[in-house]
Amino acid sequence: MTRKIIDLSVTLEDKPTSPAHHQPKIDYVNHDDSWELFGRLLPGVTPDDMPDQKAWAVEKVSLSTHAGTHMDAPWHYHPTTNHALTEGGEPAPGIDQVPLDWCLKPGVKLDFRHFDAGYVVTPQDIQNELERINYTLKPLDIVVANTRAGARQGQADYWESACGFGRDATLWMLEQGVRIVGTDSYSWDPAFKYVIERFKQNKDPRILWEGHKAGRDIGYFQMEKLTNLDQLPSHGFTISCFPIKIKDASAGWCRTVAILD
Repeated sequence: MTRKIIDLSVTLEDKPTSPAHHQPKIDYVNHDDSWELFGRLLPGVTPDDMPDQKAWAVEKVSLSTHAGTHMDAPWHYHPTTNHALTEGGEPAPGIDQVPLDWCLKPGVKLDFRHFDAGYVVTPQDIQNELERINYTLKPLDIVVANTRAGARQGQADYWESACGFGRDATLWMLEQGVRIVGTDSYSWDPAFKYVIERFKQNKDPRILWEGHKAGRDIGYFQMEKLTNLDQLPSHGFTISCFPIKIKDASAGWCRTVAILD
């Protein structure tokens, strides 16, 4: 049996592929420029002592936990969670508290590339797609959405080019037992640009960050800025998505891959 691994994670780069507050800052030091530290840690060692007079390469990175491909924790959405399951709710977990057995599960891809930017996905949209691909969701399936944003990676309009998930669609999947979801878009919700346009028209506060805020009712973890989802079949693969363990953090960077046997 041949195993194929598809990388679903974007590369962290020091260039404007997201809004400024999510843009990584990476300082690179190469093998020739690192002698000051190398010599200080290894007193008496000179370039002539090393092969080709080379020391080491090292980088210093400054970035948001929400930069690049990452997983949001319920703490990101609200300080408490599971209000629909437990009276009064309970403290929302940070990214260091994700159950690891949730992070290696069967994957299901919803192809929503036909939806316009700003469209709010509904439960019926999900049900229609599941019927099209002849699949019934199982508890702890990892559901990923292939949107228009997947083809806009690296472009200036990437972060506002896709559809997003509303409260009802998110809760519908959570009620099926799903606990990890993902999107190749900048956000699980529609871009703020479209949300604000609607809010100015109807002044309905329920539409504000509604997909994320569904996590107040039922806790779930959510991946954003995935890539290569167009290379996946609709189902029949496994997703591995273990986030970096950051104490009490709202998110953690994630090297997400799909495994096809």
